[in-house]
Amino acid sequence: MTTTQPAPAPSMRLRELAFGAACAAALRAAARLGVADALGDDPMAVEDLAAAVKAEPRPLRRLLRALSCYGVFAEHPDGTFAHTDVSRLLREDDPDSLRAITLWCTEPWTWDVWPKLDEAVRTGHNVVEDLYGKEFFPYLNEDAPESADVFNRAMTTSSVQSARDVAEFLDLSGSASVADIGGGQGHVVASLLDKYPTMHGTLLDLPRVVENAVPRLRAGGDLADRARVVPGDVRTAVPVKADVYVIKNILEWDDESTARTLRNVREAGGPGTRVVVIENLVDDTPSMRFSTAMDLLLLLNVGGAKHTTRSMLDRLTEAGLVIDDISPVNPYLHAFDCHVPG
Repeated sequence: MTTTQPAPAPSMRLRELAFGAACAAALRAAARLGVADALGDDPMAVEDLAAAVKAEPRPLRRLLRALSCYGVFAEHPDGTFAHTDVSRLLREDDPDSLRAITLWCTEPWTWDVWPKLDEAVRTGHNVVEDLYGKEFFPYLNEDAPESADVFNRAMTTSSVQSARDVAEFLDLSGSASVADIGGGQGHVVASLLDKYPTMHGTLLDLPRVVENAVPRLRAGGDLADRARVVPGDVRTAVPVKADVYVIKNILEWDDESTARTLRNVREAGGPGTRVVVIENLVDDTPSMRFSTAMDLLLLLNVGGAKHTTRSMLDRLTEAGLVIDDISPVNPYLHAFDCHVPG
């Protein structure tokens, strides 16, 4: 049963950390088995859970016991297991579900690349091209379609959840138009148009991405009369004029691509335009374990990097933007509020 334990000695803490893959694997197993979905509001016996998810009771108990050490599920004195606030997030039907993201972070390719982290640190380059003979996203779409599907579902889930936070955070009073640059399927734009009923919005992203823009923004959707969906590569050009440009979680490429994107936005908007850059940071945030892990995975798969506050400030300043404010949007996102000088 789960009990409160004193902090482990340093030697035991290092042993626990070295077995970190066991925790990730256990989360993946629980997500794939659907344990959280099978477990209702009342505690359940392992035998009943095992029957529901078509697993063997004894190994399922071992899996649940391991996860309960991390606060994922809770074991009761009578041997039954119950949900915790964390385990509920593995449910498919939870409004804040992280099931798809949990699967994405533990996809088969991740177990191939993590052991090569020392190589990536030595060279500064991704390891995917040597492993699979092609860049990461071509590999994903051509050779690992199931993983690509998991990626798409995870990114959609993340976008929907963060779009709510971004829309709640941003004050765009007095602005008539907003453009989401590299905005994926358009969840941020849709949320902002909901918040500001007279505002017009534009979604700009690669053609294959905007083909799947949320139906609300497309012809026949309830926001279509106030929305434009524009296909294009933001690193090449930004053929969109707006009062406010939102750039969220896309400045993780090499410095040259980041500089081109910011320059394109600055030139498209012109003097006085507001530019809001929203990013995960790897320093001075409540979510550093999460953001630094993503940072290392970016190194491994695409050779990219998350930003520190300083590096983000440097990129924005080098691009000719004036930074007016830096504020947390939520525990894992920060907003850099900028403008194009006159």
